[in-house]
Amino acid sequence: MATKTDLTRNQTLVLGRLEKAEGPLSAYALLDQLRDDGFRAPLQVYRALDTLMKSGFVHRLESINSFVACHGHHHHDHGMTGFAICETCGQVTEFTDPVVTERLEAWAEASGFRPNKAVIEFRGTCATCAGA
Repeated sequence: MATKTDLTRNQTLVLGRLEKAEGPLSAYALLDQLRDDGFRAPLQVYRALDTLMKSGFVHRLESINSFVACHGHHHHDHGMTGFAICETCGQVTEFTDPVVTERLEAWAEASGFRPNKAVIEFRGTCATCAGA
């Protein structure tokens, strides 16, 4: 598995931007923010994101077609990753749940299903925006 020292310049720039972001960013938002660093085409961003996702540094939030830096790199390589996405402020909270992972793995084994990955996305309102 890659480490941060193995990353190319473009990968490092994309990861750095995602780590500093206050919320998820689309590939085109990343491109706009990285133009001063020499990014000119979406393909540059997508190539960097692809490698970063495969290496476990970045997650794609499929329901909103955006990306976030992984919190706890490699912590959940073989388990379920979940995201709570606030539709009000855009905050994303990443979590893993060993009980859910265990149940999904048991179901997959019993049914003969071979999952490649398991991602759960909750969309709603965070505690801050809900006033809790």
